[in-house]
Amino acid sequence: MNLNDMPPVWSDPEGTVRGFAIEPLHPSVPAAARADAALYRLLALVDTLRIGHARERKLAEIELKNCLSHVNAT
Repeated sequence: MNLNDMPPVWSDPEGTVRGFAIEPLHPSVPAAARADAALYRLLALVDTLRIGHARERKLAEIELKNCLSHVNAT
């Protein structure tokens, strides 16, 4: 499998997906994301801003703003 075909993953002993490892924002990220699907989604969008290409980063920015605006509306 080519590195470009592998998804980015946080190193996690309980993980089930093989991919190229990226450093999480904090060591607790993998466990926290496993416990909360909404948090996982937000953290994945942030990581897309960190490591994505220009088009991916722009889409992640739009989606993250959309998610956060819904949080602020409640």
